[in-house]
Amino acid sequence: MNNEKILDIKNLHVSFKTYAGIVQAVRGVDFHLNKGETLAVVGESGCGKTVTAKAIMGLLPKEQAIISGDGAKVDFCGENLLEFSEEKMSKIRGKKISMIFQDPMTSLNPTMKIGNQIAESIIIHENKSKQEAKEEALKMLKLVNIPNAEERIEQYPFEFSGGMRQRAMIAIALACNPEILIADEPTTALDVTIQAQIMDLIGRLQKEMNTGVILVTHDLGVVASVADRIQVMYAGVIVERGTTDEIFYNPKHPYTWAL
Repeated sequence: MNNEKILDIKNLHVSFKTYAGIVQAVRGVDFHLNKGETLAVVGESGCGKTVTAKAIMGLLPKEQAIISGDGAKVDFCGENLLEFSEEKMSKIRGKKISMIFQDPMTSLNPTMKIGNQIAESIIIHENKSKQEAKEEALKMLKLVNIPNAEERIEQYPFEFSGGMRQRAMIAIALACNPEILIADEPTTALDVTIQAQIMDLIGRLQKEMNTGVILVTHDLGVVASVADRIQVMYAGVIVERGTTDEIFYNPKHPYTWAL
């Protein structure tokens, strides 16, 4: 890890239009991510973690979400992503910044073979032929430790276990060697043994690729051994931040104690 900032977020506000009026989901969030660092964003469901992640990715519904804030910015390598068009964001998303979503069963396309889903982003972003992309997809399946990769590459998501589907999601997210990986609850619905394997895998690949990781979770125990820094989020606000040791051994905020 070094101190080279690759992502810098300032005064991010996100609200949603509802039948009951405007609801604030994120209220003035500030944080940064260094190259090769793991930053954990921890908080209970509904605190704004995933909304923040989707705002970074440009995945919030335009007709419902309002992104605001005086001087609000999501600065990636010197450019404000909030000012990007959808066309421009689509060239960043998956290539420079990737995301692992909460539920791999609903995130994967049930009608496409796993190999084709990995190869898709390689074809789009790396301008490679289908055959070259398939070879890269096979390498990625082996990289994430999926057994019998040559056979599995031709299978569909329903033929994979929960842990293997999550590994496939990681392979898709890392296929183009992004600078930032956002992992949104990557161990949800997995048993404890598989959780540890998935976190070890993300940690190993991060070191190999020198990727900056934003780890979104409600479980402090999951991030204890992998995060460099932790920030605690409550009701759309970051209430505490510090190194992993500071948060675990000297928490200041009552909400952090409760977590």
